[in-house]
Amino acid sequence: MPYRVIQWATGNVGRAAVEGVLAHPDLDLVGAFVYGAAKVGVDVGEICGIDPVGVVATGDVDEILALDADCVVYSPMLANTTEVIRLLESGKNVVTPVGWVYPFKSHDVAAIEAACRTGGVSLHGTGINPGGITEQIPLVLSAFCRDVRDVRAEEFSDIRTYDTAFVVRDVMLFGSTPDDAAASPMLALLGDGFCQSIDMVADALGVTLDPEKRTLHEMAVTTVPLTTPVGLIDTGTVAAQRFTWEGLVDGSPFMTVRVNWLMGERDLDPAWTFGPEGERFEVEFEADPPLKAVFHGMHPPTVEGADLEHNEGILATAMHCVNAIPYVVDAEAGIRTYLDLPLMAGRATR
Repeated sequence: MPYRVIQWATGNVGRAAVEGVLAHPDLDLVGAFVYGAAKVGVDVGEICGIDPVGVVATGDVDEILALDADCVVYSPMLANTTEVIRLLESGKNVVTPVGWVYPFKSHDVAAIEAACRTGGVSLHGTGINPGGITEQIPLVLSAFCRDVRDVRAEEFSDIRTYDTAFVVRDVMLFGSTPDDAAASPMLALLGDGFCQSIDMVADALGVTLDPEKRTLHEMAVTTVPLTTPVGLIDTGTVAAQRFTWEGLVDGSPFMTVRVNWLMGERDLDPAWTFGPEGERFEVEFEADPPLKAVFHGMHPPTVEGADLEHNEGILATAMHCVNAIPYVVDAEAGIRTYLDLPLMAGRATR
C-alpha cells in the first residue's frame, strides 16, 4: 500500500512537494493544510497550477489531525513547535525543511521526543542548505578519507533569483544600510540550522568541538542604484552578504559553513564575484586524500528565467523531503537524523 501523505502549506516548497508526491510511485496525497482563506476548499492541484488531484485543501488543523495519514511534509515559512507536536501525537510522521536537522545540543527536545513516543512516529529535518549540503554530503564524502582535519561547506548564490520581497528585503535586509543589516537577526536565525549541521558532522567524525562557535557577517554595498526583482536598491546599501559559522577545536576551525548571497556580480564594493565556476555549492575536505565536490544544477540557469514556482533549489529542497518519507515512516519512533536512517534514494521515471 502507498504511504499516505499530507502536505502542510502550499507555498513554493509545498507546491513542489505536492508534485513530487504525485510523481512518487510509493506515495499517495490524501490531504493539504493551507494558511490563505482563498485556498480553503480548493483542489490542491488547482492551487499548485496543475490538473485537479481530488484532494481539497483545508485551513482547519483538527481536520488534518483527524485524517488517516502516515506522514506530513511540514513546510510553512517558519516552524511552530506546537503544531509539530500535535501532528506527531496524532500518529503522523513529520518530514520538514524548517528545522530539527540535529537539534540535540542546541534545543530542549524532550517535548518533541515525548510526542514521537505518544504517536509512535518519527520527525526528520532535511532540506538543501542546511539539510543536505552541510551534513549529508560531508558525511558521505568523509567515508573516503582518513585523518579529516578540516571541513568546509559553502553556498554561492545570486539572490536575485529569489523573488520574494518580504524575505529578501524585510528579513535578509538587502537594500538596508550596513549598520541596520549588521543588527539583523539573520546570523542567529540561520546559525540555528547551520550550527546543528556542524554538530552532526563533528559527532559523526568523532570530534569534540569547543563550546562556542565563531560567527562572521560580511557585507558589500552597491555603488550604483540597482534594479532588482525585489525593487530598487539604493547606492550605498547592502547588495551582497556573506555569513560564516565555524565549529572550533582548541580555537582553530574544524568545520566551516558559509553562504555567499550576491545581487549579481557588478557594481559591488568590495568587488565580490562568484568566480569562474559561477553559482554552486561546494564541500571540501582537508584530509587524506583531500577531496572537493562542486554541485551545479540547483540554481536557476539565468536570473531572467528564474521562477520561484519552478526554481531548481526549491525543487531539490522539496524532493529531499518527499524522497525521505518511506524511510522516515519505517524508522523507529523519535527524532531521526541522517545518522539514524539508511541511505535514502529517489525514484526513477517508470
